[in-house]
Amino acid sequence: MDNKEIRYFRKRLEKTQLQMAQLLGVSLKAVHSYEQGWRSVPSYVERQVFFLVSRFQKNIENKNPCWVIKNCPSEKKKQCPAWEFKAGDLCWFISGTICDGTVQKKWEEKMKLCRSCEILKTLL
Repeated sequence: MDNKEIRYFRKRLEKTQLQMAQLLGVSLKAVHSYEQGWRSVPSYVERQVFFLVSRFQKNIENKNPCWVIKNCPSEKKKQCPAWEFKAGDLCWFISGTICDGTVQKKWEEKMKLCRSCEILKTLL
């Protein structure tokens, strides 16, 4: 996540920098530094921002789960934590999901795949 994205999402959530800092559990100076591009946005902050944006969306209940959208085979679906926890709209948030047939382990690697996926794209 770059400085423009975090600023965009903060405004989309209708939060001040102070309010955003409180939601993210970081200092006001940290949020200011992220938005100015002086500090890179840590992965745990990126993850929290995406989570907040996902919960801000309207009609969350009406979305099809990821396994329906991606037409996952039963054997893969049953091994995937998104299916196990019935979190088909939060597949991008959960580590260890089985996307494109392989387990996604590290957040940074997972997000490369998730950013091109329609599940997360609908949030962004």
